[in-house]
Amino acid sequence: MKNHKSEIRNPKLTRLLAVDLGASGGKCFAGIFEGGGFSMREIHRFEHESVSFHVADRTGDVRERMVWDDTLIHANIMAGLHAYRREVGDVLDAVGIDTWGADGHILSADGDMLGKIYAYRDHRLDAMIEQVKARISAERIYAITGIHFQPFNVSNQLLWLIRNRRNLLLPGCRYAPIPSLFYYYLGGVIKVDSTWASVTQLMDARTRTWSREILDRLEVPPDILPEIVSPGAVIGALHQAIAETAGLNRARLVAVGGHDTASAFAAAPVADPGEALIISSGTWSLVGRLVPEPITTPEAMALNLSNEGGIGNIRLLKNCMGGWLAHELRRAWRGADGKEMAWAEMYRQAEAATAFAAFIDPDDAGFYNPQNMEKALIEYCRKTGQAAPAGRGGLLRMVYESLALKYRRINEDIARICGKRSAVIHIVGGGSRNEMLNQFTADATGLPVMAGPVEATGVGNLMVQAMGLGRIRSLSEAMPIIKQAFPIKPYQPRDITSWNRAYAQFRKMLPGYWRRMPMNVAGQF
Repeated sequence: MKNHKSEIRNPKLTRLLAVDLGASGGKCFAGIFEGGGFSMREIHRFEHESVSFHVADRTGDVRERMVWDDTLIHANIMAGLHAYRREVGDVLDAVGIDTWGADGHILSADGDMLGKIYAYRDHRLDAMIEQVKARISAERIYAITGIHFQPFNVSNQLLWLIRNRRNLLLPGCRYAPIPSLFYYYLGGVIKVDSTWASVTQLMDARTRTWSREILDRLEVPPDILPEIVSPGAVIGALHQAIAETAGLNRARLVAVGGHDTASAFAAAPVADPGEALIISSGTWSLVGRLVPEPITTPEAMALNLSNEGGIGNIRLLKNCMGGWLAHELRRAWRGADGKEMAWAEMYRQAEAATAFAAFIDPDDAGFYNPQNMEKALIEYCRKTGQAAPAGRGGLLRMVYESLALKYRRINEDIARICGKRSAVIHIVGGGSRNEMLNQFTADATGLPVMAGPVEATGVGNLMVQAMGLGRIRSLSEAMPIIKQAFPIKPYQPRDITSWNRAYAQFRKMLPGYWRRMPMNVAGQF
């Protein structure tokens, strides 16, 4: 990634490390501000995934338990620190960590890890939404938090803990959200930034504090939760022993947009937030707009829109099943073939497949965590009276076409709530490399698509660190830096007529379609 010149207040050298932890892998990026220039490069990358155990409980029932390997992740963060020293130098100004937006760990007063870290797709959470709603109404939860209901919400996870593992809540114990956990391993501090806290469904969206009303109803002891801080806050420094082991100084620990989507949205080179739809495209597709204040109207709640904390704003968005569908197809085919199918070959087969052979609702519950995604997709087609597409390419094309059409549906919903239609779509994150899906998105929505930065989460992480250290004043000041440093690829809509016809068929797959009047491609209600 190239350097560029920009107006930066502090001409000194500033050296940063961004640790970006996703649900399938992690990356470490070095970001360097020097004079008027900025550069960023990846220095370490690793893969990880949840691990399944099948364990009998006290009744003798054998249940699958999905957990994260935090030891592996921490070892790779340390490898990233060592890589920084080798490739950049022995002086590091700050470290920032962003992660996926769920899960956490219970630590005793002595710092012992009490059990393993459950992964958010673990089936213990399948029925927890209704148990939360039984204690406090859905309308009240949404009015306070602005967060819609997902099985993995930390509200569900902590209620499950209270009901089933209360014995772990020893005197003085603390709950460390996933980003806080790794800051704790590096520097002994447990604090959480407001972007990550917002998605727990436990934070008051307006005061940015834990909601005592919700905590009381769920019987969650308030003193186990960490302090909420603003993105950019300096919260600590590397342990001396860790700094010495890595051959570095005691770099500061900066709370960034701890929820990776917040960091990704912060890197979208948006000219006018009022008319730009942003899609953070990865394992999940987070589709939304930046708005100044939470929108918690009954209509927003009915559309399952979330008001997630941003960097000086709110991300009004919807979680949509994204690359997970394709990654799980690839995993199923790896099991069948005994080897990994190359993405280039998968895209080639999808390009050759018949267009609009069938449609799915990407967010159907059957796709959340099936044993075999290929079988789940074929079964969905059977249940909805459609012939499953032929071959692997046909299934993958159906997934990508349906994702693009779902983006259109979400765009219409958000435009209705905001009262203004979108004029452009920014796709950021790893999924912005998917040229097929990018073009499908432009075609389905009838809107121009701007794809990039690819490593948006790392970029946003570094920019918030720079704000925290006073290197730049605001994200507005970061926009020209981002635009000049990272390539943005445009896509224009094509063949809108065919996609409009496909959309008419796709809408029939969506729950409650007949109760809503959709907006057309021109944005008219």
